[in-house]
Amino acid sequence: MTIPTTDPILTPGTPFADAVAAVRAGTPLDDAVAGLIAQLKVSEMLGLLDGDVPVREGLPAMSKEYNAVPVEAGRVDRLGIPGIRFTDGPRGVVMGASTAFPAAIARGATWDPDLERRVGDAIGQEARAQGANLFAGVCVNLPPFPGWGRTQESFGEDPVLLGTMGAALTAGVQPWVMACVKHYALNSMEEARFVVDVRVSEEVLHEAYLPHFRTIVESGVDAVMSAYNSVNGTWAGENPALLTDILRGRWGFRGFVMTDFVWGLRHPVESVAAGQDLEMPFAQQRAAALLPALKDGRLAKEDVERAARRLLGAQLRLALRALPTPADDVVASPAHRALAREVASAGTVLLRNEAVDDGAPRRSPAPAMPSDDGAPTRSGGTPTLPTRSPHAPLLPLDPETVGRVAVVGYLADQANLGDIGSSQVHPPATVSVLAGLRERLGDRVVTVDRAADQDTAVEAAREAEVAVVVVGLGPKDEGEAMVATEPETFQVLGGAFRFRPVARLAKVALSLAVRSKLAGGDRRELGLHRMDVALIRAVAAANPRTVVVVIGGSPIVLAPWDAEVAAVLMAWYPGMEGGRAIADVLLGTAEPGGRLPVVLPRRREDLPAVDWLARSVEYPRWWGQRWLDRNGLAAAYPFGFGLGYTTFWLGELEVGPVRDERFAVQLHVANSGRRRGKHVVQVYGLLPGQERPVRALLGFRAVELEAGESAFVTVECSVRPLLRWEYGRFEAPGGELGIEVGSWSGDPDALVGTVRVRSA
Repeated sequence: MTIPTTDPILTPGTPFADAVAAVRAGTPLDDAVAGLIAQLKVSEMLGLLDGDVPVREGLPAMSKEYNAVPVEAGRVDRLGIPGIRFTDGPRGVVMGASTAFPAAIARGATWDPDLERRVGDAIGQEARAQGANLFAGVCVNLPPFPGWGRTQESFGEDPVLLGTMGAALTAGVQPWVMACVKHYALNSMEEARFVVDVRVSEEVLHEAYLPHFRTIVESGVDAVMSAYNSVNGTWAGENPALLTDILRGRWGFRGFVMTDFVWGLRHPVESVAAGQDLEMPFAQQRAAALLPALKDGRLAKEDVERAARRLLGAQLRLALRALPTPADDVVASPAHRALAREVASAGTVLLRNEAVDDGAPRRSPAPAMPSDDGAPTRSGGTPTLPTRSPHAPLLPLDPETVGRVAVVGYLADQANLGDIGSSQVHPPATVSVLAGLRERLGDRVVTVDRAADQDTAVEAAREAEVAVVVVGLGPKDEGEAMVATEPETFQVLGGAFRFRPVARLAKVALSLAVRSKLAGGDRRELGLHRMDVALIRAVAAANPRTVVVVIGGSPIVLAPWDAEVAAVLMAWYPGMEGGRAIADVLLGTAEPGGRLPVVLPRRREDLPAVDWLARSVEYPRWWGQRWLDRNGLAAAYPFGFGLGYTTFWLGELEVGPVRDERFAVQLHVANSGRRRGKHVVQVYGLLPGQERPVRALLGFRAVELEAGESAFVTVECSVRPLLRWEYGRFEAPGGELGIEVGSWSGDPDALVGTVRVRSA
């Protein structure tokens, strides 16, 4: 009798449920998995290794509405095996009307893994309530070139920040569903992702582009999604060096590997032996190729069974730990919307906040922590309470006394959620910056129609006490490229697509369809649109009390217009509650808690460039802040930088010994300002052998303190970023290396110390 499987975790009275009960009673999990495999028919076992829906049915449905319901793979109702029930991310659950959290880059800007764990918990609940058992939204790809379209889906540019935040998201999700980290590996070019071969030396691969994946694997992630691109000549989805030698051999990963969707495989039979367990999302290449290959000996049965064991083992481990399914009303619940609002303000970065006198902003000489009286204050020295200056910074605005506020800019009344690719979340409602400010200030907020000319906006700003200009990027500018760039990628679909003329026509048709939906891709230029810059300058000339709110998901060059305005907020893509959160920050209800997870250069030319359509590219050892450090170039706003509404003092540094690649630093942190605030203590190591100081993040900790409060803070750090890959293993450079504990990368007043690094 066929027993329908309706629960994504476990259906009582089935052989799968019996296996779960046996493990709880003491049976080793591997034995329980073997018992299930023994009951599978050959067709059922092979069916574990790909999606359940035929490609001819699934592709049209997915093109119409992506991931509207869980994407299923390997479901066997006869035995109660739930299979994989996939939902995408990382802004939230793609299915249904779910909570749209700020984009991952905004959450990376919080530098707060505890907060990210709470986001993961909410996402896990919403995924489970809607029938999923796997969340594939832990994206940690490192962008070596600024402008990658999916930078918004990752947490930033640093391996330690990526790994820490990704592990936190994983931990939050896992009591509810399985977590999957992606895209393994070196997937940071969007428009060429289906065809590009990434060339990288072994040492740079292990030192720069894999450490964050390793951190998340060691945290116990359930699944790894392979990338589309090839690495050193072998497709990532069937690359034995990546999938078997490194992932399982060196790191001890015991979960399963799944492909990225549709084009994630090129050789379905060989991929099984290489370590690829699951082709997603359809019954596609493997459905046609595996059974004949098994019969004629090209596919070894033990390779099939090994993949099946990994897939079933992950499902059993989830059933053993899973919490009860939440009620449907958890989806976009008031609590989750409140969390989205909290996260949005915590990730908003205050880049500039000047006092306004004599009709113009006063220019700060360099990035510095500001006091609440407008005077720049750095870490170190003796904590003192500042005296009140006659000219306070523009922000925060006083909601009780502020007069008319003009809100202008094309994005002022937009949802600001991010791109429209596979990470798109469809919340039940969104709040724009304009709506958020109107909720708080009522008819004191004035605006102009988006179609109005610049002169109309300038006139509104001139008659207001404060002008807020909302500008930035959107789906047209950046995001996932949904088009396969070459006909050969369509040939992977099989059937009539195997013929190149048909594949070429399909490529053209899909390109036209996607362009009509405003798909983004990679960015060639890093500045704002010219009309945005013109609007900013015109408004600032009319009203020196101008705040610019920048929307976007990757590094944006702000110079030279940033010097002409009083305040700049980097709001990223702030999610469904973003408008309320930005209002909270502008009006001082919330601290602008963000610190930059990526460096903002002075010029596009200051960072490495790439041909986004290249068929082959070499990934560099140096990127982002490290590139600037090594080349002696100053950042406009350094990695880790962010201002607040109060001041902090750091002192009394103590550096502990290294044990098992870990060490701790302790220091005294004091809030020397006049209001509660947040500070992110950042620990950097100086890479050996460099002519100029090149810094690598070793650890960080977000600290919140009341005015006048102080605390001794411990920051857990890793020496891994200081190790070098030589002769197939990590080696210590030897001796003592310098560390800096401060407020951003290159903070001139950072506390300094040393750490003795040992080999792994």
